[in-house]
Amino acid sequence: MNLTNPSQLKNVLGAYGFSFSKSLGQNFLIDENVLNKIILGSGIDESKGALEIGPGAGTLTRALAQNSKKTVAVEIDKRLMPLLGYTLNDFKNTKVINEDVMQVDLNKLIEEEFGDMEVAVCANLPYYITTPIIMKVLEECSRVFSMTVMIQKEVAERMVAKPGGKDYGALSVAVQFYTEPKIVCHAEPHCFMPQPKVASTVINLRVLDKPAVDVKNKKLFFEIVKSAFGQRRKTLLNALSKSPYISIEKEEIAKAIEFAGLPLDIRGERLSLEEFGKITDYIEERKK
Repeated sequence: MNLTNPSQLKNVLGAYGFSFSKSLGQNFLIDENVLNKIILGSGIDESKGALEIGPGAGTLTRALAQNSKKTVAVEIDKRLMPLLGYTLNDFKNTKVINEDVMQVDLNKLIEEEFGDMEVAVCANLPYYITTPIIMKVLEECSRVFSMTVMIQKEVAERMVAKPGGKDYGALSVAVQFYTEPKIVCHAEPHCFMPQPKVASTVINLRVLDKPAVDVKNKKLFFEIVKSAFGQRRKTLLNALSKSPYISIEKEEIAKAIEFAGLPLDIRGERLSLEEFGKITDYIEERKK
């Protein structure tokens, strides 16, 4: 069975009366070269577990099963369950769970399904829910060593962006706080069925052993980041002083910016994670 072959995939989908759902953002991968790069980029081997989000027809799932000790896929669309039962029938190390991943206790799932295995997350993510899924995994899953995901090209570019560029923002900081992001490859619309309107990118997020910045209050750190990028045209001083998340006098915010060694007219888009961390720790100390 080769589900990257459009004719074979169409036959399987037709046999089970499946039609694509626009609301679920379903675009199935049909490019074997891209598929192989996902597997290689994920760092999976026969000693590790693979958690897939949104297996679709099982194209990536089959490849994960061939290269991992165990593969578990979480699929929201119950219409795909009989089809996946067929396409994954040859693999005894594979399990499919019919759930909404945003409602799943992922730490519990990983503990129950993978035991003491290291686990990599792989997914061809629907564009409309890319960021919430990625942040859920990074914030909740202590056992995941990497995420390799197919996402919209522009979103991937924001994840790897450095301070000072137009793509650098709150998402850049959040992803780089937890991981080391690296572009694996690009995938044009013809690599999917049906074809999306935009290009996609495979990105690997290697989860760091500890966050990139050691801050005293992680919640405050992200509130400051969100405030800094919520009003990009404002200086950092003005953006933080008008933030709905931070109730600190403007004078203290100015002192925090100076403490970080920064000019008072700087904008948030120019700050590194370390500089956001210094401002966070200064403000946290003054709250006590």
